[in-house]
Amino acid sequence: MSEGRRPDPRLVGDCVHCGFCLPACPTYELWGEEMDSPRGRIHLIDQLIEGAPADDVLTGHLDACLGCLACVPACPSGVRYDLLIGAARAQVEDEHRRPLADRLLRGLIFALFPRPGRLRLLRGPLTAYRAMGLERLMARDAPLGRLVPRLAMLARLAPERPERPTRERLPARTPAKGTTRARVGMLTGCVQREFFPGVNAATARVLAAEGVEVITPRRQGCCGALSLHTGRDREARRFARRTMKAFKDVDVVVTNAAGCGSALKEYREILGEEPPFRVVDVAELLHELGPVAERRPLPITVAYHDACHLANAQGIRTAPRRLLQQIPGLTLREIGDGGMCCGSAGVYNVLHPDPAMELGDRKADAIARTGADVLVTANPGCLLQIADAFKRRDTPPPRLAHTVEILDESINGR
Repeated sequence: MSEGRRPDPRLVGDCVHCGFCLPACPTYELWGEEMDSPRGRIHLIDQLIEGAPADDVLTGHLDACLGCLACVPACPSGVRYDLLIGAARAQVEDEHRRPLADRLLRGLIFALFPRPGRLRLLRGPLTAYRAMGLERLMARDAPLGRLVPRLAMLARLAPERPERPTRERLPARTPAKGTTRARVGMLTGCVQREFFPGVNAATARVLAAEGVEVITPRRQGCCGALSLHTGRDREARRFARRTMKAFKDVDVVVTNAAGCGSALKEYREILGEEPPFRVVDVAELLHELGPVAERRPLPITVAYHDACHLANAQGIRTAPRRLLQQIPGLTLREIGDGGMCCGSAGVYNVLHPDPAMELGDRKADAIARTGADVLVTANPGCLLQIADAFKRRDTPPPRLAHTVEILDESINGR
């Protein structure tokens, strides 16, 4: 018998088909198809509940959802689309046999991304790939790029110069400066740890400067976010139990990756029990505590991009903006696209490169219109996706940074 989730019919009944979700949905915005909107997908999920087979057509429409959850805050009836799409994907994973190429690609993705040690081994080949100029072979319009678009997208998303984790290795304990106001365990993530270790280091420095003692367990692994959000429940549950064990000695776990934070806050849904710790995003925690460290002026203009799993899944929009506005001299500008997803969405941009690139291009256009010096966001996937989108433009990109890196620059001069 399957251990995976199944959609709750009572949640389907909450939808009154008003259509308020349609303008918020990126795939409906792209294609204008009812079955590629939240309302249409809820209809398909209802059919799945009634016993319809998880065939190629139904699976294709559910797979095409980014899981950005922009429809959740847009829904006046409070439909829990997040729970519906997550459970439906788990059922599809159990009942639908995907084509061989899809199974092989998904096998490669989940053999790499949730395992930091294997991501680390990619650093050498990636450096050689860049040095040998092989990127042009994988360009969107190159013959090889057109032949294997999903592998080409995977190659293009790799950072230009991956930071070396050894240069930013975190101690098991980072003491608070001055009076200790809180004690937290820090999740270092998989992609964040291997490709953006500077973000983790900045997080520890900023928290310490604000009076927070930071515990970084050595034996922590993947939190299960990618598995959970693609319906691989058994795998997600295994990662979740390991994460709970790694953080058993702290009362609060802080994250700096929106997707990881969202998954940690869903542990009760997949494990059937509350985790023994509270989960907070680093911006959420810093906003709650209030500033004590001195902010030095930063005369820069910043555009802030809402990561979907921070804004829509966790409801955190104000905290990062307030933190940035506390920096003297910093000007904050909004991106005028209604908070549309950038197309990253976990591994969506690898599995569905064409719509992901179109959304990335739209996001890059909107960011460029702000005229900002720096684009700030709170998720490594968004940073990689937006960087790739700007590579396709003729205009120079803004500097890309995580919120805590800007705070670190102001507080610690790093």
